[in-house]
Amino acid sequence: MCKITIFLGLFLTAGCAPSEEWWRDSFIYQIYPRSFKDSNGDGVGDINGITSKLEHLVDLNVSAFWISPFFKSPMSDFGYDISNFTDIDPIFGTLDDFSKLITKAKSLNLKVILDFVPNHSSNKHPWFQKSIQKIPPYDNYYVWRNATFVNGTRHPPNNWLSVTRGSAWTWNDVRQQYYLHQFSYFQPDLNFRSSALNQEMKDVLTFWTKRGVDGFRVDAIPQAFEDARFLDEPVKPNTGLPPDDPNTLEHIYTKNQKETYELVRSWRNHLDAMNGTRKIILTESYITLDELNQSMKYYEYGADIAFNFMFVTGFNNRSTPTDFKDGIEKWLAHMPRGNYSSNWVVDNHDNNRVSARFGKRRADQLTMLSAVLPGVGVVYYGDEIGMEDTWLSYNETVDPIGCSAGPTGYNITSRDPARTPFQWDNSTSAGFSTNKTTWLRVNPNYPILNLAAQKTVSHSHYSIFKKLVALKKKLVIKTGSVEVISVADRVLGIVRRVSGSVPVVLLINFSNGYVIFDASYQLKIPPRMTVYVSNFDSSLPEGVTINTPSLVLAPAASVILM
Repeated sequence: MCKITIFLGLFLTAGCAPSEEWWRDSFIYQIYPRSFKDSNGDGVGDINGITSKLEHLVDLNVSAFWISPFFKSPMSDFGYDISNFTDIDPIFGTLDDFSKLITKAKSLNLKVILDFVPNHSSNKHPWFQKSIQKIPPYDNYYVWRNATFVNGTRHPPNNWLSVTRGSAWTWNDVRQQYYLHQFSYFQPDLNFRSSALNQEMKDVLTFWTKRGVDGFRVDAIPQAFEDARFLDEPVKPNTGLPPDDPNTLEHIYTKNQKETYELVRSWRNHLDAMNGTRKIILTESYITLDELNQSMKYYEYGADIAFNFMFVTGFNNRSTPTDFKDGIEKWLAHMPRGNYSSNWVVDNHDNNRVSARFGKRRADQLTMLSAVLPGVGVVYYGDEIGMEDTWLSYNETVDPIGCSAGPTGYNITSRDPARTPFQWDNSTSAGFSTNKTTWLRVNPNYPILNLAAQKTVSHSHYSIFKKLVALKKKLVIKTGSVEVISVADRVLGIVRRVSGSVPVVLLINFSNGYVIFDASYQLKIPPRMTVYVSNFDSSLPEGVTINTPSLVLAPAASVILM
């Protein structure tokens, strides 16, 4: 048995959290707007659709919702290629529609978070078109470099590779230079060394803040700055990967530069200087457990939440309780001292759904972990009903990353399976749209797996989710100590304790067999405890008091005791 105890008062909640920091020990719900609710029957979700379903979020009792981009865009990357940062694409609605959304959200006491995409724009953005023409000040809004020549042949300025594979540089015949794009060629990188561009992006924050948003999730923040020397990045030895794969390079010149952290600090100061309550900043940074210091620095430079993706990209259905224990311990131990809040991302729009990563029987496992562990839980639309990835053929695939991989590789790289429409009920298109044709095909399991059906039964993903959100608000979760325990590398235990109260205990069976053990002795918990919530394990029904010295966990079972 392995065990760690972390007393949160030492560093995670030192001092009193300001009352305006509403996100502490809460759940934030991500909405992918194309797939949440279609209000006008065109088969694509929109702002009015979101507004019509805000009562669902109130019912779940989440504190806030974050909306992926709905800004004006050619939609080459479905909104992450922005051609106007301060307008809404007609497919989603209008600024007036957004104002109605904000008004209703505030009336329901829901906070609204927008995606802020500062690393790049669309190549259709007027800024980029003027930059091509070298029209001041736009000539310096993007990262342009001269070609290098070898034996008279033109080559990119250096060996940098884009996240989507291939050179991070594309030649422009008009300007006669290469432009940098750390993502796709249609997403040129913005140049924050331009004071004019820097101010433009602060103006974007001002624009949306004045329209009532409560904060921003910052997309792809590590790539915001590059080393000004434009040196080749070191090549990793013996990766066995194709030479155009970005994982063949050590990204020491294109990620997490010192100027990037200073940029986050400038946004923090800019938002704090505006009237009103503090606006939350969440930074997206895919960091491995070996790179935690880089992610934690975003806290120290003004982020309220530096996204923790260990549950999304760090583990899979082959990971063991010890793997989880080590990762959780490491994250908590690396949290900077001071008044900072940890976080646990369950799912998002760029990765397979949790039921695909860990198996259908473990669909609620990560939400349970995010509820019991200290800090914020970040969930994705559909997590509350256990939505599953939808198989799509290559001809049905629209994600540019999937399409570029071709018929033999799209099923590995495409993000479409996790983006299909929300399954509200068993009517046409799962209640998402009145149109039988939707932008992505609805999962064929919707007649059975849908919100309306789960509301009619006492035990479902939906009922579990609601109990987990309620649990997050309890004092023992807000202030208690944390013990992370691996029992024989088969069971993961999380114990939260506060003086004078019954502990909260989460137990997860990682094995495919039954596990019988003395939880009372090994976890130092009371001999009799009550089941607060369990997943599918019918031997541990909610509300039943059990004997912990002879606790039995079914295969893949998860249970919370109080």
